[in-house]
Amino acid sequence: MKKLMLMLAIAGASTAAIAQENVKATDIPVKENSVATNSFWSNWFIQGGINYNVFYSSQEMGLNKNPFKDRGAVGFNVGVGKWFTPGLGLRLKFDGITGKQVNTKESVEDFDYWNLHGDVLFNLSNMLCGYNEERIWNFIPYIGSGVIRNCSTNNYSWGANLGILNTFRLNKRVSLNFEVGAMVAPKGFDGIAVKSDGNKYWRAADKVLSASVGVTINLGKTTGFKKTVDVDALMALNASQLDALNAALAAQQNENAQLKEELAKKPKEVVKTVYSKEYVSAPRSIFFNIGSSRIVSKKEIVNLQVLADAVKADDNIKLKVSGYADSATGSAKFNQKLSENRANRVADELVKLGVSRDRLVVEGLGGVATLKPNSYNRRVIVDVVK
Repeated sequence: MKKLMLMLAIAGASTAAIAQENVKATDIPVKENSVATNSFWSNWFIQGGINYNVFYSSQEMGLNKNPFKDRGAVGFNVGVGKWFTPGLGLRLKFDGITGKQVNTKESVEDFDYWNLHGDVLFNLSNMLCGYNEERIWNFIPYIGSGVIRNCSTNNYSWGANLGILNTFRLNKRVSLNFEVGAMVAPKGFDGIAVKSDGNKYWRAADKVLSASVGVTINLGKTTGFKKTVDVDALMALNASQLDALNAALAAQQNENAQLKEELAKKPKEVVKTVYSKEYVSAPRSIFFNIGSSRIVSKKEIVNLQVLADAVKADDNIKLKVSGYADSATGSAKFNQKLSENRANRVADELVKLGVSRDRLVVEGLGGVATLKPNSYNRRVIVDVVK
């Protein structure tokens, strides 16, 4: 009876320890191409740079359009913005501050101006290729509008802006940027509210073309986006862990009942462990994250312990380890290799638990779509065979 009570205490303590172990953040499955909504204070950035701008007025006619001959002026720009999603952001930017107005071949006038505009940014690299925090080059078109002022004539007006921002990542905080853009203003922006004859669209407004180089600095504690939790995989993981705990408890209860019965009949004899055939023959499922052959959680090994003990206790049985992948993602060749890697990974864990390699039948069955949701198909099934 003392032996029985000792075994019951050990079984209860081990089951409680398993149930109380916390799941680490690194064990939580996530979706590969999905991110969570960020907070207001996340993903802010500031920019600064040097620009080269070229001014074309509405009234000029028959003049050389070469942007590097008599038209160019150097200025600067600063901006602040925030990314609300990996593909969508807003920016407030200041451009200025000198330009050259070409009225005739003989008349080239310097003037001061500034342009304060808000832009909507579209990161096409993230939109088309998926979010990647470590991507080197990001291609970001933008469109916006704002207030402009010709300081030389004290003339305020509105302006429309569009362009392309290219950022080149140096590290988590700093990127180099190269930007080309255009600003279109009403024809009176330069103080001369007329237009020359010719193409009505080109002559309808004053225009500033610009190119700039500068630096972007990411602010705050959060400079990227967190992956979205794969709820389907997490539910499957939790279900498998709960099944494993219930199965382990049922096995202990069954074993204790057998021991109690044997001890009642032969209290002085040593009783061998008796395994329930129904419990041992039940297949075990080990789940994986998309595209991975790494076991999601060490708790999955709980599913294997009883099978390993049963095989070591009975020379007449073997374990069949069958690996699967989700056929909805990846090529058939990739899924075949992935399923084999998953099966071999589980086989390695069984060997660590004391199962001889020649008592295992290991196979990879490629991608399947037998279960819903698709995340349930990313698994390995371990079953008893005679």
